[in-house]
Amino acid sequence: MALADAPLTFASIRRALAHGIATTQRTRAVSLSYAGVFTVGGAFILLALIKSGMTPLALVAASAFTLIGPIVLAGFFGIARADELQQRAGADAVFNGFHDPPGGLWAIALVCMVFFMIFVFEATLGYGLAVSAAPSLPPVIDMTTFVVWTLLSGTLIAVLLFSLSAFSVPLVCEHRATLVEAIAASLRVVARNFAVTMTWALILATATIGSIILLPLFLFVLPVLAYASHALYREALPPGR
Repeated sequence: MALADAPLTFASIRRALAHGIATTQRTRAVSLSYAGVFTVGGAFILLALIKSGMTPLALVAASAFTLIGPIVLAGFFGIARADELQQRAGADAVFNGFHDPPGGLWAIALVCMVFFMIFVFEATLGYGLAVSAAPSLPPVIDMTTFVVWTLLSGTLIAVLLFSLSAFSVPLVCEHRATLVEAIAASLRVVARNFAVTMTWALILATATIGSIILLPLFLFVLPVLAYASHALYREALPPGR
């Protein structure tokens, strides 16, 4: 039986963001701690790239996080569920988000990782063509072409993964659907609310990439976007429908 979905509007995005901010404030200790893990990891990666003289790849690294971000959300969804039940949201809530996960979650994770590796390989190859290893040889492409092409290819992959995972990840995490049912529901919600969901995808990408480049904003932006995504999912696919 297909999951019934409700229409989304641009007001849905405003409500979701307000919910994300409120949930982050209520659960700030565990939310900021969990987000801190990825903030610290991002800081090490960015510093390593800058120190190695590969600063343009910092944008690639920031963009790449949007491809694996859907799996990171499982921990935040665990916190959100504890908050909904008015339970104390601690580290156990994060682990509960990954506790006894259905096979569908890991299948989506595998797809995200495959596309992540394709994107990183493509970006690294492009960077190698833009920066010649031999001083006597000119680069095959210029840096502007590299940046534009990387952004375009990354956007295409991100839109595909967003359509597949935006609503399927919370569905399988809450055991409301099988993998096939969840992906079908996610694609249906995106298709029926294309303008709204693509606007939300743009907000997610811009805020995520911008806050990673401007660390430590990421520490606060990540939980807000995670809880807002959960709220938007609940509005699009309400429980009991």
